[in-house]
Formats: sequence, structure tokens, C-alpha cells
Amino acid sequence: MATAQRMVVIGGNAAGMSAASQARRLKGPGELEIIALERGGYTSYSACGIPYWVGGDVAAAEDLIARTPEEHRERDIDLRLHTEVTELAPDGCRVRVRDGGDGGGPGKWLGYDHLVIATGARPLRPGLPGIDAQGVHGVQTMDDGRSLLEALEETESARTGRRAVVVGAGYIGVEMAEALVRRGYRVTVLDRAEEPMTTLDPDMGRLVREAMVGMGIETVTEAAVTAVRTGEDGRVRAVATEAAEYEADLVVLGLGVRPETGLAHEAGLPLGDSGGLLTDLAMRVRGRENIWAGGDCVEVADLVSGRDRHIALGTHANKHGQVIGTNIGGGYATFPGVVGTAVSKVCDLEIARTGLLESQARAAGLRFVTVTIESTSRAGYYPGAAPMHVKMLAEHRTGRLLGVQIVGREGAGKRVDVAAVALSASMTVEQMTYLDLGYAPPFSPLWDPVLVAARKATAAVRRAGAH
Repeated sequence: MATAQRMVVIGGNAAGMSAASQARRLKGPGELEIIALERGGYTSYSACGIPYWVGGDVAAAEDLIARTPEEHRERDIDLRLHTEVTELAPDGCRVRVRDGGDGGGPGKWLGYDHLVIATGARPLRPGLPGIDAQGVHGVQTMDDGRSLLEALEETESARTGRRAVVVGAGYIGVEMAEALVRRGYRVTVLDRAEEPMTTLDPDMGRLVREAMVGMGIETVTEAAVTAVRTGEDGRVRAVATEAAEYEADLVVLGLGVRPETGLAHEAGLPLGDSGGLLTDLAMRVRGRENIWAGGDCVEVADLVSGRDRHIALGTHANKHGQVIGTNIGGGYATFPGVVGTAVSKVCDLEIARTGLLESQARAAGLRFVTVTIESTSRAGYYPGAAPMHVKMLAEHRTGRLLGVQIVGREGAGKRVDVAAVALSASMTVEQMTYLDLGYAPPFSPLWDPVLVAARKATAAVRRAGAH
């Protein structure tokens, strides 16, 4: 009887456990032993849902967990929590593992036939004075969310104040600003960029800033944080920039993430410009036959620019895991790449983008035209119609769609999916104008805002081609 092969997974969240689960569907324990190593205490949870748990939209941490450790173990996956991998030895097909019972020792070697690296991303935490003070919180893991909730409850019960400063105005920053507003805090958002949401062009980011200010969220741009000020008790009391200080009872960091690939780098595995692991279409690490990687620790192909790109999203991570698990399980699957679609909200403002920004299109050497239109989410005469801005980029001469950004109220954000499909299909803006989209006054104007932008972009392409 043949000996079962061993699959070792580093990381127990979206990519790692999707890979383990899919491989188990295809191969039983007698054919494939699966060991999953997770340094934290949770698995298969939605990190994207943490701001909504903090804000009270999600009642309990358990609601964010798709599958518990016990459920994974019932499927014959040897899941080991509070277990850290400290070294990779690719040439020897083994990893060094340290668990809570090792007492801080060097750990033990664990061999593998297939290794899956799903180490995720680490939040940026600048080395500023006071950054590690009590009251400064990151929001990346379930433990982070629980710690922040406990701090919020302590602050609220002590009635020392409800002043919060959010450092960073990306997705996590604006979502945490909303969560804190919902809990009754006076919120200041500080960001070093020209406008919030650098995943948008500045002209669209300005719309987000204006809306946030209108909601009572003090939003300060071009404000680089220089220090976190503390009181005699060691707790945070203010955040300083070069120009001012902002009082705070607590601080939330939303400065983005970087791939967690320190071990991979030390092991000599190939990394891209952002520090993410480079893989082939099967999610196999380039140059390594039996090492796979997926999730927030990898770079993948951008289908619009043709370049490798790091985008940390759970949607991609789960797909990566499905592909990896299928291939290890004896099937065949590939991950073709992404177009960079994302959607978020702050209070009732919806923010979405897909494809390239102007700066990204220039960096890729593309010539393009841009148009911006203002429309409404429903027929203008129908109750509840709200304004919506759509910006569209199209390639010069060819008219190929390059990117779309949307900022608006209810009904705006998910319209970006139409553009994402058009990008994936390499459609031109002229082709988009004939898309047969659903229409009724409660849902859309006669011409959907995305199609209005496509018509205007088509005209801009024609004008550009005439010169």
C-alpha cells in the first residue's frame, strides 16, 4: 500500500484553509495527509468584516467565522493552532515549527511533499514615537478586533471621552471611521496623501473627503503623522503631525498592508516589487515544483496592465486556495489574474473602483482618455434617486476600457461589477454602450450611469483619434 503524501499549509485563513479543504475533497486521508499550521487562535474568518463587528452591524465574532477549527478537524485536516513556522528549508522539503509547548525553543522540523504558503499580509506600523502606547490599535486579525472592542468599552464606561483618531484613509481607515462614528465617537482621519482613498484618482478622492466632512468626520489630508503623544499613565492622548496635534482617547491604524513573506525571502523564494511571492498560473511558486502560495502574500497578474500586482482581498485568496487545492488533489486549475475590483463604504457613501488609475495607466506606458459624469442611482423622478459620479479611462485610439471609479450613495457601489466584467472581456467603451442592462425606474435611469460614462468615453476616444 502506497504511503500517503503530506501537504503542509502555513496559515489557517482564507487561502490556506480553502486549499486544504479543496484538496481533502479530492483525496482522502489514506492518499493525502493534511497539516495546517496557524499561529493565531482563529481560522477561516472574514477579516473584511471586522470593522462591521466593531461598529455593531455584526453582533459577535463567531458570525465572522466560516468554519471553526473543530469543523476542519472533522474533515481529517490536522489543524494546529498557536503554532508558528520559523524557518523554511525548500531544498530539504521541510519547515521548522514551534508551538506553545516548546517554551521558546528552536522548534522541530516537519517534512512535506507539498507546501502551501498562505501567510497573508502584515499591517504597516511605522516606527514613530509612542506608536506602541496603550490605546493604539491595528485592525488585521480577530484578536485585533477583540482588543479594540474591549478598549472601546473601557473608554466608554470610564466616560473619559469619545475622541478617536484614525491614521490612514484607505479601505480600513474609512470603514473604521464609520464604525467609530456609529459608536458615538468624534472622529478625525489623518492621511498623508493629497486626498483620501489613494485607490482612487485624486479628483474622485476629493468627493470622498467632501462627503466625509459632511458626515461630521474631520478629514485632514497631506498630514504625515510624526508621533503619538501619551499621558503620565502611558495611554495615548493625542496624535501629532508636522502642523498640529489632535486629541485622542484611542487611535486606530489603517495604513495598509504588505505581504508577509519574511520566511520566503530568507529561503530564497522569488518575490515581486511589492514583496509578494511570484507564482505561475497554477499558483505554484515560480521555480519550485512542490511549493504553492496564495492569498495576501502573493502578487498576481493584472489583466489590464499585464504586470504583476499585489492586491490583498479575501475574494482572491479563496480562489487561490481553490486552485492550489485542486492541483495538489490531482486535478487541474489555474488563476488567470485580476482586474483590481474593490468596493467599500463610509456611512451612506459607496466607493468602488476597478482596473487602472491614471497613475497606473501612465506607469504601464498606456495612452488614454478620461471622462467623468454625474448621474443618479435611479430615474431622476423616482423617490430616493441619489447623485453618483462615474469616472472612466479608455485607451487612446483603440477605446479599450482601462478603468472605472464610482462614488455615490445607495446603489452606486456594485455597479462597478459591470465594468469589471467588461475589463475581463477586454471590451471597448463603444461595445459597452450596447450592453443590455436591466432597467426600471426604481433601479436605474433609462441610461445606466456606467453606460453614460461609456458613451462619453467613446466620444472622447473619437476626438482623440482625430488629432
